[in-house]
Amino acid sequence: MKYSLFIGRWQGLHDGHRWLWDQALKEGKNVLIAIRDVELDDPDEDNRYTCEEVYDHITEEMSDYIYTGKVKVMIMPDIESVNYGRDVGYEIIEHKPPENIKKIKGRELRKEKK
Repeated sequence: MKYSLFIGRWQGLHDGHRWLWDQALKEGKNVLIAIRDVELDDPDEDNRYTCEEVYDHITEEMSDYIYTGKVKVMIMPDIESVNYGRDVGYEIIEHKPPENIKKIKGRELRKEKK
């Protein structure tokens, strides 16, 4: 079974993240959400949750899809780049959000919750 891969920190789950995953789900595709295991020796505004906490947030939000097998969630090592060779059997797809979604910034949402 193939999956559409989404890689991110997903710090402070918000509607922009859900919009992104829903783009593939609306097309009937399966989704693999990969959480980057960023260093949290010194948590800051951009990385306040551990990858385990993020995993819990996502699995709660996407529980119905996980139950049906449409979504899988995993923690992966932190990465510095995504690389690919010639035609390797998958597409690289950029999703361009509408303005109301593009404006969502996790950092700003975290400030509001303080």
